[in-house]
Amino acid sequence: MSTYRAAQVAAAGGPFGIVEREVPQPGPGHVRVAVDACGICHSDAAFVDAVLPGVRFPLVPGHEIAGRIEELGEGTEGRGWQVGDRVAVGWFGGSCGHCTPCRQGDFIVCVNLKVPGWAYDGGFAEAVIAPADALARIPDALAPTDAGPLACAGVTTYNGLRRSSARPGDLVAVLGIGGLGHLGVKYAAAMGFETVAIARGAAKADFAKQLGAHHYIDSTADTTVADALRSLGGAKVVLATAGNSDAIAATVDGLSHRGELVVIGATPEPMGINPIQLLLQGKIVRGHPSGTAQDVQDTMAFSALHGIRPMTEILPLDQADEAYQKMLSGTARFRMVLTPR
Repeated sequence: MSTYRAAQVAAAGGPFGIVEREVPQPGPGHVRVAVDACGICHSDAAFVDAVLPGVRFPLVPGHEIAGRIEELGEGTEGRGWQVGDRVAVGWFGGSCGHCTPCRQGDFIVCVNLKVPGWAYDGGFAEAVIAPADALARIPDALAPTDAGPLACAGVTTYNGLRRSSARPGDLVAVLGIGGLGHLGVKYAAAMGFETVAIARGAAKADFAKQLGAHHYIDSTADTTVADALRSLGGAKVVLATAGNSDAIAATVDGLSHRGELVVIGATPEPMGINPIQLLLQGKIVRGHPSGTAQDVQDTMAFSALHGIRPMTEILPLDQADEAYQKMLSGTARFRMVLTPR
């Protein structure tokens, strides 16, 4: 093909429009990926609305990309990739290799992290150019519409749990059972944790159990979330997927001694936690970023092995604006996914 279609935003906060572009050639160390699916992440709004620095317009977002290698750039031939390989690219869209975190091997917190849709055009398109170090191999068992969301939502929840202090048999709570949290509950149960789902309303209890939760806590009930967790013995880990600072802070007193609050739900609002809540029982609060390409590959392999798939609603690229608005409004079926072809 000589041209390809992309869904772009012309100015901050604007609607998506479909445009035709010349097909780019991959430069040294890069590949061109024919996009089969791309998930819509809530963090895409930070780019569309120019909340983060350095956003340039027109903008093509999308960092939950699944597709096939279409062309190899110079210097990629010896890296084990071939034309036709099925690959995913997530929030980790490549690293600089020379900042202090990179020199320490901590690539996901690279100072110059190359997030698709921020550092370069993302996956709301029929094709994308990506650095070879951003590629994760998709298992045969996963469809592109499943692999795309796993490259961000999946790896963030999976890594947040596997890099936590929890061990099989420990009580682990997942706050929120939406786009991130429904995967978090599935992963927690598959990892052997005694899994607690926390959400608003008694009506979500059955759904939480379907996801694999052993317990459900209604955060709107008379009993506080912290009291409910303590009645179960206290949580070794709370994975906070909900972007609500008050809800996140309300879980801290429900942690066990040396319990850990892992925050992955993004919000700019401060959390109301005081030092005494942390000091007396040695509790830990930490933020957890996404994961490298290898972490994405690990996430997809684990998902394929345990039959874990994201719950998705799929729309064609032509309906990118409708899909994005559904994500923003919260009316989406957990993860919106665009299929360009």
